[in-house]
Amino acid sequence: MRLRSILGTAGTLTGALVLAGTAALVPTQAVVPDGSDTSTAEASYDVLVFTKTAGFRHGSIPKGIAAVRQLGAAHGFTVTATEDAGVFNDADLADYEAVLWLSTTGDVLDAGQQDAFERYIRAGGGYVGVHAASDTEYDWPWYGGLVGAYFNGHPAQQTATIKVNGGSNPATAGLPRRWVRFDEWYNFRNYSEGSVRVLARLDESSYDAGRTAMGDHHPIAWCHPYDGGRAFYTGLGHTDASYSEPEFLDHLLGGIQQVAGVAKFNCGQD
Repeated sequence: MRLRSILGTAGTLTGALVLAGTAALVPTQAVVPDGSDTSTAEASYDVLVFTKTAGFRHGSIPKGIAAVRQLGAAHGFTVTATEDAGVFNDADLADYEAVLWLSTTGDVLDAGQQDAFERYIRAGGGYVGVHAASDTEYDWPWYGGLVGAYFNGHPAQQTATIKVNGGSNPATAGLPRRWVRFDEWYNFRNYSEGSVRVLARLDESSYDAGRTAMGDHHPIAWCHPYDGGRAFYTGLGHTDASYSEPEFLDHLLGGIQQVAGVAKFNCGQD
């Protein structure tokens, strides 16, 4: 709830800004919307998982929600999952250290909700985008900058090799340097080359990247500071199986922890 001291009801900075990074670790118990218990010994921060779709809806979304809840229970954060865009207001967003957009698609926020999310990030909030989060809000350039790219097609699902960079980053530190796995591999447009730290690239020689192939420099996961906040995006996570894969869950956990401010945000430019 660190941001509650920063965001007022009108989204303005208050004198409590100095409290932004000093939230105490307070034992807590969270009850998620389906009634399951995600209690932990020390729930140190709060994550909102947002799953609204206005286009294609991924069947893996329920598996993703369950996986994030399990990560929260094991690693000390509470999880709230919602498809209700109404939570994008100053008061509600202030309860969360990170907002995770889980395979959202299409135009999911209205203008006022967009403004509230911009204020949240500018006040130091954290953003995690998973898979189709890049297939979202094409008419909102600020959001495209936050993600770092927009979706530009994909080939058939297949096995590919990921070239993992940034071993000191929490999202990649535990991964093999050549990570072979099965997923749906996104190609991107409007990619913010030079303004993000690329954490992993696809080796296009290891699979058929399709007609929108990106060539030798094909990012698939990255992070960057953005407009006062912290952002992490991974193109992985289309399949149900992703959310029971230990390596992918470590990757996702590292992204959550660093944008929430509980792990080092090692995301300077390449």
